[in-house]
Order: sequence, then C-alpha cells, then structure tokens
Amino acid sequence: MKNTWAKINFRKEKFELVIIGLFLFAVLWGIKEFSENIWQDLKSNITPPQQSRETLSIYGGYEDPQKIIEKNIDKKVLPENRVVAYYGNLLSKKMGVLGEYPEAEMLKMLMNEVDKWNIADPETSAIPALHYIATVAQASPGIDGKYRARMPDKEIVKILEMASKINALVFLDIQIGGSDLESEVTRLKKYLQIGNVHLGIDPEFAMKNGAQPGTIVGTLDASDINIAINYLSEVVREMDLPPKILVIHRFTGGMITNYKDIKPTREVQVVINMDGFGAQALKKNTYKQYVAKHPIEYTGFKIFYKNDLWTPGSRLLQPEDLLKLNPVPVYIQYQ
Repeated sequence: MKNTWAKINFRKEKFELVIIGLFLFAVLWGIKEFSENIWQDLKSNITPPQQSRETLSIYGGYEDPQKIIEKNIDKKVLPENRVVAYYGNLLSKKMGVLGEYPEAEMLKMLMNEVDKWNIADPETSAIPALHYIATVAQASPGIDGKYRARMPDKEIVKILEMASKINALVFLDIQIGGSDLESEVTRLKKYLQIGNVHLGIDPEFAMKNGAQPGTIVGTLDASDINIAINYLSEVVREMDLPPKILVIHRFTGGMITNYKDIKPTREVQVVINMDGFGAQALKKNTYKQYVAKHPIEYTGFKIFYKNDLWTPGSRLLQPEDLLKLNPVPVYIQYQ
C-alpha cells in the first residue's frame, strides 16, 4: 500500500513540475513577444536627430536611398528662391554688419532687406541667411604658422541659434590664409551635415605664395574649388540632404584661375559672388567683367553699407538696380 501511494505522489509531483514548466515557458514566451512589440513601437516613434539621415533602417525606414536622394534634389534653394544674407563675424564690428549691431537689431535689419527684395521681385521668394566667417585670415602666423584663426564651436553655435529665430540659412565662410582648403572645409563637417548650413570660400585670403594675408589679393584654382564641391557632394549623399550652396567671392580675374574647369554637381549649387566695393558704375562693371563674363552656374552681388559710399555722390544699389543686371543675381550679400 505504501508503495502504491509513493508512486501516486511521485506521479503527482512530476505532473506538477510539468505544469510549472509549461507555465514558465508561456510566461517567458509572452515576455519575449511583449518586448518585441514594445521595441517595434519604439522604433516606429523615434524621430531621427537633425544631423542623421532622412531615412535609416534603424528607424524602421526602408525607402530606396536613391529615391531619397532624388526627392531631396528637388528641394534645392536656387534659383526658385533668392538668398539675402548678412555677412560678418560676431567677434568684430569691422568685418561686417553681422557683428556690428546687437542681435535683435541686426536680425530686424536683415528682415527689412528681405522684405524689400520680396516687394521688388515677388516671383522669386527672398529668404534670409547669416553668412558667418568661421575661419578668419590674420596678419600673424599663429601657433601653426597658417595665418588664420578658426572660430570656436560656441561662436558657430550662436549663429545657428540666431538663424533659427528667423528660419534663416547659414553660410560658414572660409579664409584659408596659409592653410589649405580641404583642411578647413573638412573640419566643419559636423555643421555641414545640417540641412540649412552651406559654405562660402574667399580666394582673396588664400595665400598660396606664403604672403601675409591682406598684403596682396590671393587666389584659388578650379582644382581647389572642386575639392570643396566634391566634399560637399559627399556630405549631401551621405546624409541624404538637399543640395548645398557654395558661394565663392570674386572681384578680380586672378582670384579664380581656370574657372571653366569648375564642376558643379547635382548636390552642390555654385554661386560666384561679386565682392568688390565702390561707386555704382564700378561695382556694375566688376560684376560684368569677373562674374557675368565667367559663367559657372549662379551669380551673387555684395552691397557694402559703408565702403560703397566712400565715393562722393554715390548711393547704395537697391533691389530695383540689381534686377536689371544680366544675369540677375540670386544671392545678395550685405556687409
């Protein structure tokens, strides 16, 4: 009899163990399913950070990357819009209007210029921009002997924050001094990965012969400029961004050599910006000789609030004046 009860108890305990095992299996399976569902929900609701690709598989996006590129190419700024930019550096009141006035006053002035352009040419939407000199050529060689000063991140971030207040584009301008263009462009990559940040380069301060910046007018060759274009193109493709704008300053023939070899890409829109100051006739002639006669893609024109008035009897060119130029500039810069 005892053996019989022992067998019954053993079978009961075995049965209970089986039930417990099945229960634990069901619980663990349920947890697994629940976790996967939660993870899928999280993935579908995560918003990629601003400097990430528009579509990444980690966020549940499986759109063809080529389609993303094609879609973003359609979001190019030019020529459907006209960029109206304020130029300068926040650490200097002498380098341009951007750093000459308090932030609120400066932004108000810029938006007034944007309004003028929208009134003068309502068919081309004028959009504001802050054109900031992120690498400044200087008279002293500096620690590395490159005759240029790189602005700290905190200053560039200030410009980005200002731009966000008026939904403006940002241009980071480079005066390479004794450095090279590739080194100065690539160090700005984390900013160029942002959709509304574009690039400017100033051949005037490119001292290939080792001269001190400001003693002679510098120069860049098409091969140098193509390095910048190709790098920007890579950033656009890598981050699935709309096309970048590259603004190149010019007021003499020698500032850009072999201009016909400059190769814009689908990812980069190239603007040659007339950067000379003086009386109206002189500025218009400079534009004609060194910009209009050397077509690359798009053209720009700079207005100097002070230097353009040095000649007695001169006045600042207005939107109505510049709209008569051929070609009509799509990038306007105020210094």
